[in-house]
Amino acid sequence: MSKNSTFDPKAYWSATLRLLTITMVIWFIVSFGAGILFRDVLDSFNLGGYPLGFWFAQQGSIFIFVGLIFWYASRMDKIDREHDVHEE
Repeated sequence: MSKNSTFDPKAYWSATLRLLTITMVIWFIVSFGAGILFRDVLDSFNLGGYPLGFWFAQQGSIFIFVGLIFWYASRMDKIDREHDVHEE
């Protein structure tokens, strides 16, 4: 972490919480929404011979979660660089 006299911890924390909130909302929609709440609607479509709601509950959510991890890491790195608290 470089010492920057213009570092604003409130702005950094706000950006971090905003990213965390977005990530958790996506996680909730995929896990609870696609697997449980929207299952009946998604089951009208098939993917690989299986209803889409079942596919999301069993496999699709895992793919999205792994992608979400990489997306979160890249966005957090961008926030760190914007606030000049990144690691070298």
